[in-house]
Amino acid sequence: MHTGSCLCGAVSFTVEGDLPGPDGCHCTQCRKQSGHYFVSTDVPRSALAVRGAENVRWFQSSEKVRRGFCAVCGSSLFWDPIGRDWTGIAMGAFDTPTKTCLAVHVHTAEKGDYYDIADEVPQFSTVPPRPH
Repeated sequence: MHTGSCLCGAVSFTVEGDLPGPDGCHCTQCRKQSGHYFVSTDVPRSALAVRGAENVRWFQSSEKVRRGFCAVCGSSLFWDPIGRDWTGIAMGAFDTPTKTCLAVHVHTAEKGDYYDIADEVPQFSTVPPRPH
């Protein structure tokens, strides 16, 4: 089991099972929403339990995705594709250790000009098809 929370603790969560390797999304929306690129792991909805869900506010950033954040402290927590059976959870919100490491960089064609991607993790200019 993995646990995590927002900065102020008004929202906390648990995830049953192992965490899949997270992706780092460099798209403009993720960068604007998180302040840098957004790293999240995709978990089945059935594995996620949220305490303080009344403090989660949702912003629908496109027709297909909504983003969840703490209404009290503003922490970015969730990337939620509408109509799918999984939710992306911000890696920075997890208590450590997570026993995982970055698996892929996506939307690198939109990355900020103020940083380089200098690791050996696979990079995709858009996003590869998801098995979910």
